[in-house]
Amino acid sequence: MNSHLNAQTHAGLKVFAVSARHLSFTRAAEELHVTTGAVSQQIKQLEQRLGFKLFRRRPRRLELTEEGRRLAAVVDEAYQAVGLEVRRLRSGVMSGVIRLRSVPSFLQNWLMPRLPRLQARFPDIELHVTAEDSSVSLRDGDFDLALDLNDGHAPGLAITPLMEERIFPVCAPALLRGRPPLRHPADLAWYPLLHDVTAWRGSHEHAEWERYLEAIAAPPLNLRRGYTFNRHHLTMAAAIAGMGVAIARQTLIRGELGSGALIAPFAQRVPTGMRYGIVHAPGALDDRRVAAVHDWLVEEARRASDGTE
Repeated sequence: MNSHLNAQTHAGLKVFAVSARHLSFTRAAEELHVTTGAVSQQIKQLEQRLGFKLFRRRPRRLELTEEGRRLAAVVDEAYQAVGLEVRRLRSGVMSGVIRLRSVPSFLQNWLMPRLPRLQARFPDIELHVTAEDSSVSLRDGDFDLALDLNDGHAPGLAITPLMEERIFPVCAPALLRGRPPLRHPADLAWYPLLHDVTAWRGSHEHAEWERYLEAIAAPPLNLRRGYTFNRHHLTMAAAIAGMGVAIARQTLIRGELGSGALIAPFAQRVPTGMRYGIVHAPGALDDRRVAAVHDWLVEEARRASDGTE
C-alpha cells in the first residue's frame, strides 16, 4: 500500500465521495461527466492504493464497507470545509463598507427599489447611503461612489454615464376638472406651475420649465409663479395632490404614470442635456468592492433602458 496521498489518490477520493453520496457508479458518472466504467476503474485503483475495500458490489446496488463509511464521512467533511472556506474567502473580498452618495430623488425613486437585488448579490457589502442635492458640490473624499445628475463634467473626478434624462409636464387627472382644456402649451396660463429649484447643479428655480418650453418652441409664458420645492419627489407629490402642473423626469416617473396618479398632457419629451452618472475618484475602481457595486449599477441602468428588469 502506498500511504502517500498523491494527485491520483486525491482524484480518486473525489470520485469516491460522489459515488458514496449516490451509492451508484452510474449516477456518479453522470455528475462527473464520465463513463460508468471510468468511475468503476477509478474506485478499483483507489482501493488498491489504500489497501482496503470501499464498496460491496451487490446486485443492482452498492454498499459501503465499514472502512468506506468511515472514509466517506471524513472526505465529505473535508470537501464541505473546503467549500465553506472558499465562500468565506470570496465573501472577504466583497465585504466591508461602501460610501454611496446620490441625488435624493434618484435615490428614492430609482435606486431604493433595486437595492434588495444588490443586497442579495453582495450580502456582506454594507452601503452607507447619503442623499445630497445637486446643488452641493462633489467633494472627493466623502464618498466612494456618487450618483449624480450633471452635464458629464466633474473636474478631478471620473464619471461613468448611466442614462440621459428627459423632461415633460405632468399633472393629476383631477386638476383638469372644471378648468379650460390642457391641450397646448399656451393653455398652461390657466394652471398653477410647480418648480423643483434643485433640478441639476447650477440650475435656477425655473430652469426645467424654461428648458422644456424653449425646446418645443412654446409661446411666451409667465413662469415666475406657482410653488417651489427643493426636491423632485416633493414636486411630484404636490402634482399628485392636484396643486398644479410640474415638470417630471422620465427616469423617475414611470410608476406614477403607470398607476394613473399622474398624466402627461403633452407628447413631447425633451432632453435636458443632463445625464445620470456614477462619479468616483480616479483609481477608486481598483478596490474590487467598489468596482462590484459600480458594475452592478451599470448593469441595472442597462436593464432599465432595455426594459428587461
